[in-house]
Amino acid sequence: MSGTFTAACVQMRADIDIKASLDQSLGLVREAARAGAAYVQTPEMTNILQPDRPKFFETIKAEADDPCLPVFQAEAMTLGIWLHIGSLAIKIGEKQAANRGYLISPDGEIVVAYDKIHMFDVNLANGQTYRESAAYAPGDRAVVADLPWARLGVTICYDLRFPQLYRSLAEAGAGIMAIPSSFTVPTGQAHWHVLMRARAIETGAFVIAAAQGGKHACGRETYGHSLIVDPWGTILAEADHDEPAVILAEIDPAKVAETRGRIPSLANGRVFRLEGTP
Repeated sequence: MSGTFTAACVQMRADIDIKASLDQSLGLVREAARAGAAYVQTPEMTNILQPDRPKFFETIKAEADDPCLPVFQAEAMTLGIWLHIGSLAIKIGEKQAANRGYLISPDGEIVVAYDKIHMFDVNLANGQTYRESAAYAPGDRAVVADLPWARLGVTICYDLRFPQLYRSLAEAGAGIMAIPSSFTVPTGQAHWHVLMRARAIETGAFVIAAAQGGKHACGRETYGHSLIVDPWGTILAEADHDEPAVILAEIDPAKVAETRGRIPSLANGRVFRLEGTP
């Protein structure tokens, strides 16, 4: 694995209608490929954003019947790109779904699939309530995949707040962390940039984070501001708004080893005891 490449984030505004979401994402993926991207990432929930649970489960499909996945596989082949679908809502039971991301090769093959590990269950001060675990089954395995240029650590959105996951991925050789997301506006304004930069700095890895953005058909608002961050924590590219867009940056994997040599925190980690009264 070696050489530089152009990475792209697709920032979109998923709909309650799967076809509308698919059409929007395809247009942006094609735009990214035309601009020279070899790796293109879409956000969490690329296929649907529907908080109405009965309607949600009436709409989504099992993986074998999902209408989006084969289209994305064909598109990756047509464009000759590594297409990372941040996640799709995939039905795995009558009232249960997986929040599942897919990395698709230029041959159209699914290289890895990843189910989001950490569930966002919270009551916000503005009265909004999120219970991701009420609809989604959490994953139980961390995932890495080899791109032609570097090893990729695959995560989704709320995973961002669990740094031990990213250290594990870095220790497994990941020099790029994928964090496709659908952040709320309040948490995005407060934490999005600092957390993305922190994950890059503490692992000495690139972070690529495609985001949902704007007011969706379901009424939910997401933060946008898709980011590509280098291992030193420098923002290489940002969508500084919440509108649909494509951002691109040149990725030089050699900077991973260089940065980890300057700040060898991965190598310097130690096992320790915790003492004291809880």
